[in-house]
Amino acid sequence: MNVIELTRALVDIESITDNEAQVGSYLYDYLCQIAAETEGHVEKMDVEAGRFNVLACWGEPVVTLSTHIDTVPPFFPSREDSEFIWGRGACDAKGIIASMVKGAETLLRQNVRKFALLFVVGEERNSAGAAVAARQPRGSKYLVNGEPTENKLALASKGTLRFELVAHGKMAHSAYPELGESAIEALLDALEAIRKVPLPQDSLLGSSTMNIGTISGGRAPNVVADAAKAEILVRMVGDRAPVREALQRAVGGRAQLMEVLFIPPIHFQSVDGMLTTVVSFTTDVPVFGGSWGEPLLVGPGSIHVAHTEDERISKRELSEASGMYADVVKSLLARS
Repeated sequence: MNVIELTRALVDIESITDNEAQVGSYLYDYLCQIAAETEGHVEKMDVEAGRFNVLACWGEPVVTLSTHIDTVPPFFPSREDSEFIWGRGACDAKGIIASMVKGAETLLRQNVRKFALLFVVGEERNSAGAAVAARQPRGSKYLVNGEPTENKLALASKGTLRFELVAHGKMAHSAYPELGESAIEALLDALEAIRKVPLPQDSLLGSSTMNIGTISGGRAPNVVADAAKAEILVRMVGDRAPVREALQRAVGGRAQLMEVLFIPPIHFQSVDGMLTTVVSFTTDVPVFGGSWGEPLLVGPGSIHVAHTEDERISKRELSEASGMYADVVKSLLARS
């Protein structure tokens, strides 16, 4: 298959987080065929029951190309026109997988070795696959992580700080609200205060941003709510402590603010001659923690259409990315 055919084949296999086994098996079988002809080694790296990463090595890897095989919901299959491939995961990140595989095939035809492909599960939720891989390093000195950057090398990416905000109240008949205490009203008051908190800025990454992603609570329209919850995500540009403390002060005694997840912002390696960018999203890279080498971040596709009903990837960028990944591997091998 060429890179377009492989991208469509991968997109057409549903792999929403926690359901990656089928596409993982497809990649495993595909890479085993390549490895059988090129003296490579392919293995499944167990994450939990029914979930696994896929690792393919040619020699002892100095450079590892890596991205994730899970997608966000909902699933919808591929289609194409003269310019784009459309479908869930087209740019985030199945087109990237296809480009990395085709870049690997180019390297193997050129008799280049000492590199690996690592495709992990769970990036869209909690980076479970990267966490397992971080505990099983193979000596790689450089990790080239693939996310949609329009084939520009990212110099930095924002981190993630996620909270749950929980309010408690007292149920009562809504005809007599004075007999109860509304958890929803307490939650709304806390959220209003949080929205007024100024967030840090960074000269390279710009401003931190905050998203109130979910709100839930209450039992019925005629019942004063005894519980309510919101989920909040801050895109971080620096230390989490000042943000956490400022939000806690804003909430006061209205609700309970609980930290759920923190992934720090990160700065990346550069490669001479490549166009660069800065991105606001978070990746698996901090979870790897350097265990697979110094990180770089680059891939085809635009993050602006990822996670949308219009997700797509340019065929031109896909073809360029295959050669780009091969060139980056050779450049890093020469550097090492």
